[in-house]
Amino acid sequence: MKNSNTLSHSISAYRKTTKEKIDPRCIPQKLKGPVPEGKKIIYPNYSQDDHDIWKFLYLRQMKFLHGKVSDEYLHGIERLNLSSEKIPSLSYLSSILKRTTQWSIARIPGVIEVEDFFPFIKRRVFPSRDFMRNKDEMDYTPVPDPFHDIFGHMPMLTDSNFASFYQKFGEAAVNANNENRKLLERFHWFTVDFGLIKKRTGLKVYGAGIVSSLNEIKHALSDEVEILDFDPERIVHQEFEPTHIQPVLFVIESFKQLEDGFLNWIKSKGLL
Repeated sequence: MKNSNTLSHSISAYRKTTKEKIDPRCIPQKLKGPVPEGKKIIYPNYSQDDHDIWKFLYLRQMKFLHGKVSDEYLHGIERLNLSSEKIPSLSYLSSILKRTTQWSIARIPGVIEVEDFFPFIKRRVFPSRDFMRNKDEMDYTPVPDPFHDIFGHMPMLTDSNFASFYQKFGEAAVNANNENRKLLERFHWFTVDFGLIKKRTGLKVYGAGIVSSLNEIKHALSDEVEILDFDPERIVHQEFEPTHIQPVLFVIESFKQLEDGFLNWIKSKGLL
């Protein structure tokens, strides 16, 4: 086991989903060296099928997100100039994030080990894939692809409070031991991946796992979900099952509350 100042080798959500039948794409890789970042990322030679998959998913998700997603997410879509026209360039998106919240993007080959993932987040670099899912994985893909990474995660990185919170998350994860690493995984799940926010017009979604999933969009704001108020200590002890539609979700009042609440919690755990 590594010391308490390094990331532990805990089981990721994607390992959990493939514990019985492993899809090779879901096996985390150890990076063997530097990966391209920002301007150094080369745009892939995508096929027309790839662009068609992006267009289908983009138009479908935007339709179902209407009236259900936070303003901050929609502002992020606008700031990144996302559209259904074609798969965006990671290099181009990186330049926008750099100007907006001092984040940038790295191109990674697939699912990577947590020891590699969170040091990126700590220094405000979002690691993204650039290979699209297959046509038979429109509704669900076991491994993140550009649609999940770009459409799901990147719009929120244009929000100053969320961007600051996520950088602190990376810092805390790098400092965590095995026990705290498990708590952080749950916090990530119920905020970054499946978070809700309370607005004057009602509850809205912002988590990447919801905004990029058709079934989760339909389910997240329904009467079938138990909605709990934001409470870091409650969140980190809430179990989750990544292969199931989420029965319990947490709601924040604002992204400032998310940033401040998380900062106070990690300080109480000695992670910052």
